[in-house]
Amino acid sequence: MPSSERVESFIALVEAGSYVTALEEYYAETASAQENGDTPRTGRDALIAAERRTLSLHREIRANRLAAPSIDGDRVAIAWRFEFVAQDGSTRAMEEIAWQLWSGDRIIEERFFYDPRQLAARTDA
Repeated sequence: MPSSERVESFIALVEAGSYVTALEEYYAETASAQENGDTPRTGRDALIAAERRTLSLHREIRANRLAAPSIDGDRVAIAWRFEFVAQDGSTRAMEEIAWQLWSGDRIIEERFFYDPRQLAARTDA
């Protein structure tokens, strides 16, 4: 079960834009992550590779939590807002809920719930 301090320090890394570091320091080696109903990605190395691909496609990605996390034993829920700035300067924003299962101080499973229509909405910079 993660402490509230551990969860808060994870959130602080994500909000600072240290996405790969967050994966390295907070996810178990065998962790999995799943986008809505897609097939889960498995293994921290695969999660890091996918994150690096996403980062390479964008000029900037900003993250902000929308509310305090919900912590119930080994389950944590975090409401996020992400803003993706494309290489051409256009942006898109999405809000999601990250539903996590922790084992001790590491995330072992994460599933993201969001409306995929958000991914198509872009605005010019």
